[in-house]
Amino acid sequence: MSAPDLTFRPMGERRFGRWNWLGLRTLIEREVRRFTNVWTQTLLAPVATGLLFMLVFTLAIGTRRGDIGGIPFAQFLAPGILMMTVIQNAFANTSSSLLISKVQGNIVDTLMPPLSASELVIGFAAGGVIRGLFVALAVGLVVFPMVGLGLPNVLWALAFILLGSSIMSVLGLLAAIYAQKFDQMAAVTNFVITPLSFLSGTFYSITILPEPMQIASRGNPFFYMIDGMRYAVLGQSDASPWIGLAVLFVTTALLYALAWRWFATGYRLKS
Repeated sequence: MSAPDLTFRPMGERRFGRWNWLGLRTLIEREVRRFTNVWTQTLLAPVATGLLFMLVFTLAIGTRRGDIGGIPFAQFLAPGILMMTVIQNAFANTSSSLLISKVQGNIVDTLMPPLSASELVIGFAAGGVIRGLFVALAVGLVVFPMVGLGLPNVLWALAFILLGSSIMSVLGLLAAIYAQKFDQMAAVTNFVITPLSFLSGTFYSITILPEPMQIASRGNPFFYMIDGMRYAVLGQSDASPWIGLAVLFVTTALLYALAWRWFATGYRLKS
């Protein structure tokens, strides 16, 4: 009888030569239950935040701002508010899940099961994407009827919500892997995520900006998330939606590759 193979296998290598569907499904279910168990915080709160943004900006600015490209300011604002809440919640879902495990010292419970690096990234990210979809549905059902909006291009909306929440979910994983404590995660949120989301054209059209600022805005992936959602709802956008899809798809692939690498090597996870 031949001796058993005791060769060390890195996290990223296939355990059984195929996908561990049971383990992947279990991880996704765990991530979904994390936010559905506290739905008042994870689903109801984004709706309240979206309503506050709509009320404040509409009452304070809308009466003086006038139409934007022939579109009433409130209707112009609504798709951006929806997408902003989606990306913030997708990021929060994965970043909080992984960082809490690291800080509490139970990250081993996630790393020890026979899940490859790809399965770990997809499992965590799927939880963030599902939360993003739930938030989009909740905010859309409350905010859109208030301003007289429907959703004429469902497929476009779904594509940008899925890509946007995928990017933010994987970005949340990267931030959680890099951070060693909550202060570092707060720094990422306050100095990276929030500025990029507010400077993405959520509250304005980038066509009113000086040329250098327009060029800088087109280098911000968040802009294509907001602009794509606005196209799906209003049929108008500052950039081609096809270019937006391409930018978001490439960004998703690059972030996924980096997250896979960090999980596969155990970067800042095993120490």
